[in-house]
Amino acid sequence: MSGGLLVAGTTSDAGKSVLTAGICRWLRRRGVRVAPFKAQNMSNNSAVVVGPDGRGGELGRAQAMQAAACGLEADLRFNPVLLKPGSDHASQVVLLGEAVDTVTAGNYHEVRSRLATTAYAALAELRAEYDVVICEGAGSPAEINLRDGDYVNMGLARQAGLPTIVVGDIDRGGVFASMFGTVALLDAADQALVAGFVVNKFRGDRGLLQPGLDMLRRVTGRPTYGVVPWALDLWLDAEDSLAYGRVLGRPAAPRGTDWLDVAVVRLPRISNATDVEALATEPGVRVRLTVEPAELAAADLVVLPGTKSTVADLAWLRETGLADAVRAHAAAGRPLLGICGGFQMLGRAIHDAVESRRGTVPGLGLLPVEITFEPRKTVRRAEGTAAGDVPVHGYEIHHGRVSAADPGLAPLLRYADGTGEGARLGTVYGTHWHGAFSSDAFRRRFLTEVAEAAGRTGFKVAPDTSFAAARERTLDLLGDMVEEHLDTDALWRLIESGPPPGLPFVPPGAPPGQ
Repeated sequence: MSGGLLVAGTTSDAGKSVLTAGICRWLRRRGVRVAPFKAQNMSNNSAVVVGPDGRGGELGRAQAMQAAACGLEADLRFNPVLLKPGSDHASQVVLLGEAVDTVTAGNYHEVRSRLATTAYAALAELRAEYDVVICEGAGSPAEINLRDGDYVNMGLARQAGLPTIVVGDIDRGGVFASMFGTVALLDAADQALVAGFVVNKFRGDRGLLQPGLDMLRRVTGRPTYGVVPWALDLWLDAEDSLAYGRVLGRPAAPRGTDWLDVAVVRLPRISNATDVEALATEPGVRVRLTVEPAELAAADLVVLPGTKSTVADLAWLRETGLADAVRAHAAAGRPLLGICGGFQMLGRAIHDAVESRRGTVPGLGLLPVEITFEPRKTVRRAEGTAAGDVPVHGYEIHHGRVSAADPGLAPLLRYADGTGEGARLGTVYGTHWHGAFSSDAFRRRFLTEVAEAAGRTGFKVAPDTSFAAARERTLDLLGDMVEEHLDTDALWRLIESGPPPGLPFVPPGAPPGQ
């Protein structure tokens, strides 16, 4: 077979990514060769893939997670177009893993046809190689102002003949209106592909919901394929840091007598915030995102995460008073960690003629290093050690490099060839490596050192926490939820046979071609 399905949503963050991953895991359990696909993603959370030529490339983190649900290594074709916002007006274009351009709202239409052609070709290749491709839409297909030239939602569905299901987040309210309105704002040809709905994040008695589902079917002529319950444990591999609450996950009780409190600064253009998810899987570690200077004072560890716009976010730190709070935290001898862009902020100076083009900008002066931005982005996987013998793996995505450092400055990590990476000075740490804390032994060693420096002598790391196992449990949970709460027989028929014939038109509908 060469089946396919598009999972669209009533809004961003409606649950498209997790539902796609759950369907992928369900199909894999059935022995289906399945792959994920998202034609265009807009996110600063990305993963690194090593291509056939040995070079590293980027794709959206959600598609890397969905690949794992399929039992596959991530493939750049799973997300051929990645837009990485650097400001409110411009985004970097990553095409099949490589940064090739910068677009704005004004010139996006000039490159859109090239991006669409690449995306369609990638999907065609995947459909030739796999039994089923589960596609994820972006935002909402009812963004009718963007329908002309769309190749991510109904434009993709129409081009590839994909049956489409629309998922809505009932936790936000207005789910029936948004589902009905999504269909009613589409033109007739698009509506003919929308087969039905899935309700996400439901809490309570399903019986109380049923009258609404029945009416939705009457007014649209389309069924609801399932009602997925709200789940506490679905927070790993978040597509967007805004999907996090103030506290990541559900911190388990400490193994010792002390908790460890980690404050992560929620930068305006935060990227790869998933780095700190591994810390949050540890019992007794409370990880929270904050923009409040006062909250840094009480933290045992402060983390400056990655950012797509280092210089702009450094200016924001100073404007908000967070820069002074970070310095005060470090001056008190309490642990401070900078990751990628956060590491760059900790240095003496940033020389940036590439990203912000602001030239030389003073850093926070907490590490004796200088950073120079280079036109070619470093994108690669990384392997090495910490503290002499602790294995560490991660990945790098950055324009900046350490161009000057004080002699004798200790590295935080070492590459496999022994070359030092990052820096550590007292209780201030910095690294360009993302994902290092998914290495269990390194995470335990680092948290033990942090707890000692912070005076949390009663904190003990758990010897049996596995971040890889936690991620796998999440994927299995998603597969379980699909099997238990969706009409999988109907879903299978949809994937195998395409949109049901004779789906009714829901007025008013958009004019044809809109």
